[in-house]
Amino acid sequence: MDVTFAASTFPPLALGFFGLGTGYLIYGPHELFGYPRKSDAVDRAIGVWGIWMPGLCQLVTGLILFVGLTWFQVFTKSPALYMAALAFSAYGIHWFAIGWNRYRGNDPRPNAGMCVAYMVISAMGATVFFKVGDWPVGLLFLGLFAIYFVDFFAAIGIKPAERVLGLIRILTGSWLMYLAYAAAVDFSLAYHWPV
Repeated sequence: MDVTFAASTFPPLALGFFGLGTGYLIYGPHELFGYPRKSDAVDRAIGVWGIWMPGLCQLVTGLILFVGLTWFQVFTKSPALYMAALAFSAYGIHWFAIGWNRYRGNDPRPNAGMCVAYMVISAMGATVFFKVGDWPVGLLFLGLFAIYFVDFFAAIGIKPAERVLGLIRILTGSWLMYLAYAAAVDFSLAYHWPV
């Protein structure tokens, strides 16, 4: 028995953008301004937010996209959604680790190796989305590349890098809020904002 599902024009992109943007808007001000002041309680609170917002929102988005692309073929409009599924899944999983490490107060130095891998996936995303003419998402991946480039130096202990990282996270988080807003109004109200 062959079962065919109707194509969907509603990939859960806004959820993934919103979750990641929220994470950056929580982590960024702490890194840039040192507010709230670092303490065990603040690290635990920031860690929890890292796990549940960017971690879970992106993982759910990535899994829905992968399942919709591969098992049910309901997202066939754009092959670039494969790159989105890969990125949302990988970034979501990595936020579980980042949030947990922050929650537990673990040593950030191993993040240096993670940064190299995430610079690669960020470069992949920029290549794909600029190639298909989706410059707003391509720009997002440039912001992500910048985050992991600077985070590499923060992870190895170069102090000014943490403040620069905070600024880039705030800027990228703000762009993600635009992308979440644009995706939501495009899908809900048939607007045509660049996403």
